[in-house]
Amino acid sequence: MPEYYLVIVVLLFALAISDLIVGVSNDAVNFLNSAIGSKVAPRHIIMIVASLGIFVGATFSSGMMEVARKGIFNPEYFVFAEVMVIFLAVMLTDIILLDLFNTFGMPTSTTVSIVFELLGAAVAVSLLKIAAAGGDFSELSEHINSSSALAIISGIFISVGIAFVVGTFLQYLSRLLFTFQYERRMDWVGSLWAGLALTFLTYFLLIKGIKGASFVSEAFVDWVKNNTLLLILISFALWSVLMQAFMMIFKINILRIVVLFGTFSLAMAFAGNDLVNFIGVPIAGFESFNAWSASGVGAEDFNMEVLGRPVRTKTLLLLLAGLIMILTLWFSRKAQSVTETEVNLGRQDEGSERFLPNALSRGIVRYTRQVGMGVQKLLPEAWLEKAEESFQPAEQPGKKEGDKDPAAFDLVRASVNLTVASMLIAFATSLKLPLSTTYVSFMVAMGTSLADRAWGRDSAVYRVAGVLNVIAGWFLTAFIAFSASALFAWAIYSFGGWAVGGLVLLAVFLISRTFLLHRRREKEKAEEESFERQAQVIPAVQVLRETSSGIKETLSGLRTVLHDSLFGLLQEDELLLERAEKAIHRLEKNNKGLRKKLFSAIRRIEEDNAEASRAYLLVYDLEQDILQSVKLIFDACQEHVENVHKPLDDEQGELLYRMQEEVSDYLQNIEELMGNGAYQGIDMVLEEKRNLFLQLEKLIAHQVEGVKSRKYGRRNSMLYFSLLLELKDLIAVAARFVKLYYRVQQSVTEEEMSLMAGK
Repeated sequence: MPEYYLVIVVLLFALAISDLIVGVSNDAVNFLNSAIGSKVAPRHIIMIVASLGIFVGATFSSGMMEVARKGIFNPEYFVFAEVMVIFLAVMLTDIILLDLFNTFGMPTSTTVSIVFELLGAAVAVSLLKIAAAGGDFSELSEHINSSSALAIISGIFISVGIAFVVGTFLQYLSRLLFTFQYERRMDWVGSLWAGLALTFLTYFLLIKGIKGASFVSEAFVDWVKNNTLLLILISFALWSVLMQAFMMIFKINILRIVVLFGTFSLAMAFAGNDLVNFIGVPIAGFESFNAWSASGVGAEDFNMEVLGRPVRTKTLLLLLAGLIMILTLWFSRKAQSVTETEVNLGRQDEGSERFLPNALSRGIVRYTRQVGMGVQKLLPEAWLEKAEESFQPAEQPGKKEGDKDPAAFDLVRASVNLTVASMLIAFATSLKLPLSTTYVSFMVAMGTSLADRAWGRDSAVYRVAGVLNVIAGWFLTAFIAFSASALFAWAIYSFGGWAVGGLVLLAVFLISRTFLLHRRREKEKAEEESFERQAQVIPAVQVLRETSSGIKETLSGLRTVLHDSLFGLLQEDELLLERAEKAIHRLEKNNKGLRKKLFSAIRRIEEDNAEASRAYLLVYDLEQDILQSVKLIFDACQEHVENVHKPLDDEQGELLYRMQEEVSDYLQNIEELMGNGAYQGIDMVLEEKRNLFLQLEKLIAHQVEGVKSRKYGRRNSMLYFSLLLELKDLIAVAARFVKLYYRVQQSVTEEEMSLMAGK
């Protein structure tokens, strides 16, 4: 039996390493988004500053793992065997949940996840224990530290609204003070503003950073708390003088100092205080194992009141954890994905939006706009005009001549993000109020984006939808964390080692799948970004080459969909229809990729060739039309088979089969023509199109006769007519591809066409 629990302890520490990796990948957004979004320095400099903050924060960590030990459940009501079930269920749930959110680039709270995982597992084990003893479920309140759990949960979610409102208000005032041309006002207000920001960051470090550090005496911590006002005044004076000197003597942009210092502060606080979310449970499990081993009592009899005593974590463990966090910060692609989500939601300029608008986001934007218009009518016109001047950026923030990747927002907003987040976290800590650094950092960033008018009318519904998606993900985190942890705890409690082995294999499988999914998404994203960042002019021949290759792929996919859809209908084969549906999804995905490139491509096509510019747009339009036709064909076939309707008769099936073969040959001929660039073969294509139209007319006439003679019923006829009419549209659109390229060919020189033919 001791060997079984030793294996669990080893497994807990192995899971802790994995949890550190996925946890840092998620929480890196808290302290990196402002520096990266504003491009305050080269990425490697930002990473070095953040790494130093993490290392210092890890050494400053008190290791007081109160949440893991007794913050959620009362340990004196549990025995050793039961708490080990709770700890193992929590760690397995945590790495699966955080890895899932990281894969989709959605920031979530490691604090919320660990709290609800502990709550779920503790509730499940408590209920199982009470049921086994034949007790009353009302005893659950004795096992769970409900007051502490409620305070943590309510504090976390209340902080969301406060962070958004404060971030919006202070950013609005800051923009009125500085405007987007902030360099002009730095000489007379910059040092005071930077001094104030650095003062708050310093206070944040003192309150949130060194609190409980093993080498800092309690007397010093008490002195800091009792002399807060004095420290703030001295710090403000020193920082203001120092910043003025840097501006006057060294000509340094002091906002860069503020942003880098804020990045260091938040990284330090993250490592010093959120470390419990990743290693608190394994360390609590290890200490429980040591106490039980020394007792000589059975695992089912040893009471865990020992967990109620405060114990400091060894510095070596903290340093190792800090090293793993730093390595993850540098090498995790998922950390970059989460950071990019928040940066993109707050960027000042327009661009490709990741989130689709929904009814709620549209309603919020519409209602907010109406309220804003009403407020404007109440304010003096002169004041509004003056304020409007402060919100008129001359150009994209950070945009320089030839800069292919400008900053998402400027240094004013970046410094406000960091200062406000630090200020709120420090204030809540001083009052001993729990909150989530992720939620505070994210909502401050969204509030400053709103105040900065980053959410214009062309982007507001998308950005609001993104924020709503992230917030919904937070609530989903709580629900999944509680439910999954409770389920895992039940399985381990009921089935022991078999459940442990199965859950470990499940975790490995899910993490492997999300890794492959994330790598595929990153590859697609890299291809899109590579195209967007190219600055050179696109010659007309390149337009022909790239788009004709895409059309060939589309036509090939269409032939597959047609075959599988119609044969799936005739043979009532759902597997063929499933294959057709997957092929349609691939075609739609390619069409969306073309849409994302559309604006950038048209802007870069050589100016003296308008026909080539039109070609890019029309190819996208024609692909949409032809995909719509084939999608309607598939939908009709799928609905007929799924509803188990009467199949087409043999004669109809034979005629449809022949028609499908001839349409497929027609598409293949166009595909080959697009491949060799012989667009002068347009006459042959048009002749083939006319012949297919004649055959379709005959099939329609045949069906009409069957309807009149009552041979075919309503459902049969509507299906057959819809298939034939959509085939007719598909044939017509396919021919228009050739017509389009024939026109473009006339605007391209013979030399370019020879290059095209020899591609």
